[in-house]
Amino acid sequence: MLYCGFYFLYTMNFKFKTIFLTLLYLLFISACSVVPFSDCSQTINKQEYEICYQYEYKGAEYVRYTLYGDLVNTNNIKKRPGFYAEKLIPKLHQSRKSDYKFSGYDRGHLASDASFDYNQKVLEKTYSLANVVPQLPQVNRQLWIKTERYERKMAVKFKTVKVLIGVLYDNNNQTIGGNKISIPIAFYKKISNEQNNFAECYYFLNQTQDKAELAKFKINCDDL
Repeated sequence: MLYCGFYFLYTMNFKFKTIFLTLLYLLFISACSVVPFSDCSQTINKQEYEICYQYEYKGAEYVRYTLYGDLVNTNNIKKRPGFYAEKLIPKLHQSRKSDYKFSGYDRGHLASDASFDYNQKVLEKTYSLANVVPQLPQVNRQLWIKTERYERKMAVKFKTVKVLIGVLYDNNNQTIGGNKISIPIAFYKKISNEQNNFAECYYFLNQTQDKAELAKFKINCDDL
C-alpha cells in the first residue's frame, strides 16, 4: 500500500504533485495544531459557560464563556454557595472538596463566581469543582482576581466580551488530595470583542510572586 502511494506520487506531473504536497502539508499542520476544546476527555456544557475537562489531571484545561455588560453588575448576590463534585463526570475522575483540605491551595474559580452572580442558579453552577483548580492563595486572591474584575469592566464597556481561560500542566504532575488532583503550573485568560477589534491576554505562573498591577502580566495573544 505504501509503495503504491509513492508510485502514484512519482507518476504525477509537477503541477499536480505540488498541489498534492501542499494539501498534505496543510493537513499535517492542521492535525498538529492545538485548538482549545479539540481534545477534551469530556466537554461539560453548563449553559452559561463550557469546560474542557481532562481525566488525566482531574481538572479543567480550558473554560470559555460570554459575558454581557447588562448582567454582570445587576444583582451581585453576596451569599456564596458551597462547592460540589460535578456529577456529569465519572466518579473515578472527579475532584472533591476534601482534596483541597490542608493542601495549601485555594479552590480557584475559572469561570468567576462574581461574573455570574446576577442569578442564584447561575451562580451555583460556578461552584462545580470541575470549574475549580488548585491555585496558590496569592495568585487566586491578589492576581487572578484582577482579571475577573477587568473582564466585567470590559463587558460593560463593549456590551459583551468572550473569555477563554487556559490551564497549563507539566509532566511532573504534582498533585493534592486523595484523588490526586493535578496542580497547574500556570494560567492564562483571553478577553475579546471582535466587533471592536479588542483582544487582551494575561498569563500567570502558579507560584509565589510579587503583587503587581495587571499590566505586568499582559502578553501578546499570538504567543498563546
